[in-house]
Amino acid sequence: MKVINAQGETLLQQVKWCASFGTKLRGLMFRRSIAADEGLVLAESRSSIAATSIHMFFVPFDIAAIWLDDDRRVVHTALAKAWHPYYASPQAARYVLEGPPALLQRVTMGEQLQFEE
Repeated sequence: MKVINAQGETLLQQVKWCASFGTKLRGLMFRRSIAADEGLVLAESRSSIAATSIHMFFVPFDIAAIWLDDDRRVVHTALAKAWHPYYASPQAARYVLEGPPALLQRVTMGEQLQFEE
């Protein structure tokens, strides 16, 4: 899957959709790194602050964490640091896009993103 911004620019080429409990729990744990064009989308069935919180236990590298609402609009971003226990959006979100730290410079608050096969 790809992630595309409002201008039609591809932000990430290789994105894994994570909707099951197991795939969301595993996330990026136990990996050594993430490629510049790679990411994960942690998808929930409804918007929530608690359900879209993330941890960085067993993730030995920093990542971009981008929270999106039901319409896939960016509602919060953070540079999630390796081994940090907890990150959450102050606003309810339905999706969390995780990718390389440089991704934070390529998205803006309120921007609508698309997921394409």
